[in-house]
Amino acid sequence: MSGRGSMMSEQLKMEIAKELGVYDTVKNGGWGDVSSKDCGNIVKKAIEMAERSIGGS
Repeated sequence: MSGRGSMMSEQLKMEIAKELGVYDTVKNGGWGDVSSKDCGNIVKKAIEMAERSIGGS
């Protein structure tokens, strides 16, 4: 989840990683060790959180 600069704070990514059970992977190997599927789930969760915070569905 790096490369182009991040739109999400590192803290938010870590919170979501903990919630989705991939925190240990990030902690031990970095974001490069997180599967594409799990990265997609992190992005999906962040979008859901953003939509809720602005009153979306």
